[in-house]
Amino acid sequence: MGRMKYLLLLMLLLASAPPLHADPHDEHAVVLMYHRFAEDRFPSTSVRLEQFQAHLAYLAEHDYTIWPLSRLAEALRENQPIPARTVVLTVDDAYRSVYEVAWPLLRERGWPMTVFVSTEASNQGRADVMSWAQMREMQQSGLVEFANHTHSHPHLPRRLEGEDHEAWQARIRHEIDTAQEDLERHLGVKPPMLFAYPYGEYDRSVAHIVSERGYMAFGQHSGVVGRHSDRLALPRYAMAESWASPERFALRVRSLPMPLHDFQPWEPRLGEQNPPSLRLNFSRPGLSGQTNCFLGDGTPLDVLERQSKSLTVQNPRPLPAGRSRYNCTAPAGDGRFYWFSQQWLNID
Repeated sequence: MGRMKYLLLLMLLLASAPPLHADPHDEHAVVLMYHRFAEDRFPSTSVRLEQFQAHLAYLAEHDYTIWPLSRLAEALRENQPIPARTVVLTVDDAYRSVYEVAWPLLRERGWPMTVFVSTEASNQGRADVMSWAQMREMQQSGLVEFANHTHSHPHLPRRLEGEDHEAWQARIRHEIDTAQEDLERHLGVKPPMLFAYPYGEYDRSVAHIVSERGYMAFGQHSGVVGRHSDRLALPRYAMAESWASPERFALRVRSLPMPLHDFQPWEPRLGEQNPPSLRLNFSRPGLSGQTNCFLGDGTPLDVLERQSKSLTVQNPRPLPAGRSRYNCTAPAGDGRFYWFSQQWLNID
C-alpha cells in the first residue's frame, strides 16, 4: 500500500469511528523534523519550497506558538506550562539549504529553529553543509540553536567488524563528546543538552550512553511529545516531499500524544521474535477499541489481543532488514487523532 492510500485509509477510519475527546489538560508539543529545503533532487529528505512556505503559513494562520527545542526541554524537565498549539521546528544534518532557504523565511517571521549538527562535515568544509561562519551568523540572531547529532553520523547501534562491546561503547561516547566539543569551540556557547540519534536509530545500550551524559534524545519515529513521553526516545514527525502536503501537515500538527500507561517492548532492536508484537496499555478507557495500527508502509497490523485498556498487535510477516515502524492512531474528536509510533531495528 502506498503512502497516499495509507493516508486515505487513515482518514476513513477516523471519520467512521465514534470520537473520543481530547483532554485539554494533556499538555503537549509537536516536534517537526526537516533535512533539506528546495533540494528537489533529494525528494526522500527534502521539502519543496512551496511546501515549506505552506507549512509556515498554516502555523501563522492558526496561531501556533513556535518554540526552540531547548524551551520545550526546559518545560518538560521543570514541569512548566506548554501552551496549546505549540510546535518546534528541528532540522537534522545542517545542510546548506537550511541557511540559504529555510533561515531567511523563518527570520522574516522571527521564529526559532533547532539544528542538529554532525560536526565532522562542517570541520571538513564540505560544500553541501553549512560552514561554521554561517552557523555563527544564525546563532547570533538569537533565533537558531545548534545541538548534537554526533561527530560522523554513524549507525549508533551497529558494531563495526571485529568490534567488542567495550570498544563500541568507547567509540559511541567519543562520537557524542567530540560533537559537543566541536559545537562549543566553533560557536562559542555551551550547546543545549539535546541529542538526535542519526537515522533515528537507538537501542537500550545507545540510550544508556546518551542518558549517562545527561541528554534529552530525539528519534525519527512519528508522534507527539507529551508530559509522559520517554525523554530518551522522543518522537518527531519527519517532513519530506512525499508526505509534506498541506493536508498531511495539518493532520500532524493537530495530533495528540497517545494516552498510555506504558508499552512493551521498549527495546527497538529485534531479538529472536520477528515479526515483533507490540502491547499498548492505555491510561483511559475507550481507546483500545478505537485504535488502529499499521506498518510504516500502511500495511494493517494483526490484532493479537484487544482488552478494555490494552491492545497487542503484530505485523503479518517478518520485518525486513533495517528500520521499520508500527504506527497506531485513534480518533480524538474535532478531526484530531492520537498517535503513537514504535521503531524496530532488524540488524545484526
